[in-house]
Amino acid sequence: MKELRSSEIRQMFLDFFASKGHEIVPSKNLIPQDDPTLLWINSGVATLKKYFDGSAIPANPRITNAQKAIRTNDIENVGKTARHHTLFEMMGNFSIGDYFKAEGIPWAWELLTSPEWYGLDKELLYVTVYPKDTEAKKIWQEKTDIPDDHIYEVEDNFWDIGEGPSGPDSEIFFDRGKDFQNLPDNDPEMYPGGENERYLEIWNIVFSQFNHLPGLTDNATYPELPHKNIDTGMGLERVVSVFQQGRTNFDTDLFLPIIRATESMSNGFKYDSAIDSETNTSFKVIADHIRAVTFAIGDGALPTNEGRGYVIRRLLRRAVLHGQKLGIKGEFLTHLVPIVGDIMQSYYPEVLENTVKIQKTVAAEEKRFNATLTGGLTLLNEVISQAKAEGQAQLSGADAFKLSDTYGFPLELTQEQAADADLTVDIVGYNEALQAQRTRARSARANDKSMGVQNAVLTDLKIDSKYVGWSVTEVDEAEIVAIIGQDDQGIDALLQSAVTGDKRQLVFDKTPFYAEMGGQVADYGDVLNAAGNVIARVIDVQNAPNGQHIHTVNVLSNFKLHDQVSLRVDLARHVAVSKNHTATHMLDQALRNVIGGDVHQAGSLVEPEYLRFDFTNEGPASTADLEKIETLMNREIANNLPVSWLETDIESAKKMGAVAVFGEKYGALVRVVSIGDFNKEFDGGTHVNATSELGLFKIVSESGIGAGVRRIEAVTGLEALALYKNEENALKKIATTVKAQKLTDVPEKVADIQAELKATQRMLESLESQLANTASDKVFTDVKTSNGHSYITAQLQVSGMDGLRQVADNWQVNYPSDVLVLAATAAGKVNLIVTASPTANAAGIKAGDLIKAIAPKVGGGGGGRPDMAQAGGKNPAGIKEAFAEVATYLAKM
Repeated sequence: MKELRSSEIRQMFLDFFASKGHEIVPSKNLIPQDDPTLLWINSGVATLKKYFDGSAIPANPRITNAQKAIRTNDIENVGKTARHHTLFEMMGNFSIGDYFKAEGIPWAWELLTSPEWYGLDKELLYVTVYPKDTEAKKIWQEKTDIPDDHIYEVEDNFWDIGEGPSGPDSEIFFDRGKDFQNLPDNDPEMYPGGENERYLEIWNIVFSQFNHLPGLTDNATYPELPHKNIDTGMGLERVVSVFQQGRTNFDTDLFLPIIRATESMSNGFKYDSAIDSETNTSFKVIADHIRAVTFAIGDGALPTNEGRGYVIRRLLRRAVLHGQKLGIKGEFLTHLVPIVGDIMQSYYPEVLENTVKIQKTVAAEEKRFNATLTGGLTLLNEVISQAKAEGQAQLSGADAFKLSDTYGFPLELTQEQAADADLTVDIVGYNEALQAQRTRARSARANDKSMGVQNAVLTDLKIDSKYVGWSVTEVDEAEIVAIIGQDDQGIDALLQSAVTGDKRQLVFDKTPFYAEMGGQVADYGDVLNAAGNVIARVIDVQNAPNGQHIHTVNVLSNFKLHDQVSLRVDLARHVAVSKNHTATHMLDQALRNVIGGDVHQAGSLVEPEYLRFDFTNEGPASTADLEKIETLMNREIANNLPVSWLETDIESAKKMGAVAVFGEKYGALVRVVSIGDFNKEFDGGTHVNATSELGLFKIVSESGIGAGVRRIEAVTGLEALALYKNEENALKKIATTVKAQKLTDVPEKVADIQAELKATQRMLESLESQLANTASDKVFTDVKTSNGHSYITAQLQVSGMDGLRQVADNWQVNYPSDVLVLAATAAGKVNLIVTASPTANAAGIKAGDLIKAIAPKVGGGGGGRPDMAQAGGKNPAGIKEAFAEVATYLAKM
């Protein structure tokens, strides 16, 4: 068998199919683009779905790739089995309505067995086919030289995941030999395709030829697709284990360097693939998880408490816990990031390029978790020990939540630790504690601690309340159906009335007030009585656990439960927020149009005065791109695109091309907002009726807020106009200063002034050089000694460090002393430079050490090489003392 590195195996696969006319498509970002059905890219075909469903046509119908992917549905098995991973690479070749079985099968055999390519022993390869797929079996028999008894018919060989393309498949297995056989020969699972360790599946070729239509349950009745496709998947980690004869996927060059580095940081623990042990499991978990975390963060995901970020946080913390089991203390995962980069650099050079950024994120998360880990582990062990001692089979939900809320232990980690002790966790109790915490958090966000509502009040509130604010901002007949606040005993409760001066929370049977959600702030406004008098000011609106809008109000006049009132939303605020919300959707689209499809939303905030939009991107958006975005936005505003919305089922929304926000949870029905043909998104906020209402769009700033995440702040309408006006006024002031007749003349005038300034600077540099030469003649004659070492100290009237260096360069021509110390002041600050001759260096006198001794005298610090060093300070009065310190320092040498 050939000895091949993982990088060679991957490249050989791609090169082979390139030789067959395939386009090599680079591995895509792990964060799916425009596919709300996926949390991560989870297969090789996931990035090509648009071609298989016919929504797009590729330039070349033959495609090959090696695609990184993440799956975490069975994370608890990682490290405990030979082949479970969170991050893996799937190599594949794809035909979009081009070639089919007659080409796909022989090519697979050629790649696997040809000496020019993988050169595997044909006698060790087996294939399975779908019993009814006689065509595939015949091609295997007639167009390859695989032995007939190496072809197995297996009923499960039909790929079908529901409505859409489906078809039979052929799986290819490698016989690893008797040493790997874990079942007796007569076991019904002891065959290629059975559940055994001897025959390892290395490739699956799916012949996508049928259309699974709605209502059909028997694949024998599926109609054929008009264009048949090929979809294959070869797991790189598995194939590498074959070529490198690894007992598991972890015993290969993809993982072993990480494991060896972890060994060096452990407390004497060693990895031994020949045995199954908890120690080996810990090494495998760490190696697997740091790969996934490194790639995920490199692709723009960040540790958070939701969605993808939660997956990263869980993997990181799981790896840290296994590091603890190996005796590793402190932050260690960050040191493994560059090792992952080294392993993968041949195909993923961006990992090494982003190593520092990835390490910072990993280190911060490790530090955060380690700060609470010791206490959490202690508590968990105590809880488990107590449960075992009391003969319990379950940990309480309250304890599990405390571990999560206080110590950062995800529920899944607690479940895993409990399972190791043969215990389960009370999930119902955990969820109850979680809901209570969310209610507390909601009250805290509303700055309403003094009027905080006990959890039971809101969680038990079943009163109906309808939001009507999609179409109106005023309601004339609304009933107060709940008043929430503190009773006479100071206990949170449902009340019968409210009096002037109270702060209360109200629920109406219908309301036009928008509750804060999805980054959009809440509506403010007034509550009026039948006489038209304002009886309360709405200062916040939040969603209750059961969906009602909870209005926080300042009470201006007495009212009671079931009173009929009128509700008036602050229209100016509402309109301003709606404009900025529509602009947020347009900005989201503009970013994708200008920067590219890899950009996606990472958060937003919509206020009346401005909008904030966070998005994933490696590095800042260029000035040119920001200008293109502004131009595109303002063009579409001028086009007066209609803004409309409809409520539909989630599948229909996806077919419309509506974009979902990752991390958001959607019900069976979703609201889709369309801005002409420019943008369609899942959304629950308020908007303008047409884009012209925005008036104007202006970007205020673009900045970085984290690894791979950028932030744009922008304004619309009058706020944008005011910004332009301020900038115009500033430009007018500059025009007056530079005596420009027109604003358009300012750049030319400024350029002229800059040219004059440069000429003046050159003249000053020339004069300073002459001054330095003159000063040198005088300075170099004033030589002092200390302990037999000669030195010169002088304060010069030069502009700064450049002037001091000039004199130091002159001193180095013939070294009139062993040491030279010069100082200069400018704008209340001190510059110091120390140079030491070769003779001084030989005597152990180093400029870097000397300047560290004297710089504190001028209120600063510095350093440098043995022959030259420099420092800065803020205390010019200390120069004389610094010079005196030179003699003291030399006296000790």
